[in-house]
Amino acid sequence: MVNSKNSTSSGLLLAAVALIALNLRPFITGIGPLAADIGRQTGLDLKGMALLTLVPMLLMGVFAFAGPFLQARVGERRSVVAAVALLVVGSFLRFWTASGWQLVGTAALLGLGAAVVQAVLPGIVKRQFPRHVGVVMGLYSAMLMGGGALGAQAAPWVAAAGGGNWHVGLVWMAVPAALALALAARSLPRDVPVRQGRPAVTGYLRRPRVWLLMACFGLVNGGYSTAVAWLAPFYQEHGWSASASGSLLAIMAVCQAMAALLLPMCAGRREDRRPWLWLTLVMQALGFIALALWPETAPVLWVMVLGAGLGGCFALSLIVALDHLSDPAQAGALSALMQGGGFLLGALPPWIVAALRDATGSFGAGWLLHLSCVAVVTILYWRVSPASYPRAMRMTPSTPDACPAAGPSM
Repeated sequence: MVNSKNSTSSGLLLAAVALIALNLRPFITGIGPLAADIGRQTGLDLKGMALLTLVPMLLMGVFAFAGPFLQARVGERRSVVAAVALLVVGSFLRFWTASGWQLVGTAALLGLGAAVVQAVLPGIVKRQFPRHVGVVMGLYSAMLMGGGALGAQAAPWVAAAGGGNWHVGLVWMAVPAALALALAARSLPRDVPVRQGRPAVTGYLRRPRVWLLMACFGLVNGGYSTAVAWLAPFYQEHGWSASASGSLLAIMAVCQAMAALLLPMCAGRREDRRPWLWLTLVMQALGFIALALWPETAPVLWVMVLGAGLGGCFALSLIVALDHLSDPAQAGALSALMQGGGFLLGALPPWIVAALRDATGSFGAGWLLHLSCVAVVTILYWRVSPASYPRAMRMTPSTPDACPAAGPSM
C-alpha cells in the first residue's frame, strides 16, 4: 500500500513537472507568427518586437540568481506555485493590452513566472528523482520545447478563430497555465529546510567552471531566442503566411522537444555527455548555415535539424550542470546560476539580430552570427569532462562556503 501511494505521488509529481514545463515558452513563441498584426496595431517596430523576447529572457536571467535564496527563505513548493500563478495572470491580462508597452509589461510578468520556475524546479527534480535525473530533466526539457511548439502553432489558429484578433491568440495560454497551477498545488512535495549559506552564490561565482557553463548555456539559448523571435518573420519576408510560418516554427519546436527527450536517454548510458553535446552543436551549425545561404531550398529540413540541435543541447546542458554536484540543493543552485547568466546573455541576440536586419536589410547576418557562437561553445565544452567536476567545483580551504566534490554522475 505504501509503495502504491509512493508510486501515485511520484506519478503526479512527474505530471506536474511536465505540465509546468509546457507553460514556460508559449507566451514567447506565440508572438512571432502574430508579429505583423501586433506591430500594426501597437506601433512596435522590429526592435520593439524584440523586447517581447528580450524582456522575459532578461528576467529569466536576473531571477535565476535568486534560486538559492528562494529555496532557503521562501521554499521550493511555494516559489513554484506562486510563479505558475503569475503565468496565469500574465496570460489573462494580455486580452486587455492596447499598446506595445502594455504588451511588454505582460511579457515581463510572464518572464518573471518562468524565471522562478526554471530557477527552482531542477532542484526539486534532483531531490525527488535522484536515480533518474537525466530522464526526468529530458522530459522537462521536452515539454518546455513542446510548449514552444504549441504556442507557435496554436496562436495564429486561435487568433483566426477569434476573428483575426491577436489578443485572443495570446490569452488562451492562461488555460493550460491554470491546469498546471492546480496540479502543482496538489502534487509538489513539502518544502525541505535548506541550511543557510549553503550553497552560497558568491562562492559559486568564484569558480571559473560556473562562468564557462553560463557562457555555453547563454550562447546556445541566444540562438533559440533569435529563432523564436525571427524565424516566422524571416519566412514571412519570403512570402509565407502567418499560419504557414507559425507551422514552421512549431515544427522546429517539436524537433526540439523530441531531441530534448531522446538525447538525454542516449547520453545517460555514459558519464561523459560531450560527444552528444557536440552532435547537437553540429546540427545547430548546419541549421544556421542553411538559413543564411539556402533558406528556400528545404526549409522544413533546416528547421528540423536546427530544432533538434537547440533542444538537445538545452537538455544536456541542464544535466551537465546537475552532474557537477551530488547534493540536490547545491546542484539546483548551480543550475539556477548557469541559467541566470545564460539567460542574461541569451536575451540580447534577438535585439542584435533586429539591428543587423535594419542595417543590412536581411536576417542572414544574424544567422551567421549564431554560427560563430556555436563554434565558441564547441571549443568551450572541450573542458567539461566528468573527471574535471570535483576539481572545478572545489573551493580553497580558506573559503567558508566550500562545497563537497561532485558524486557519481547520474
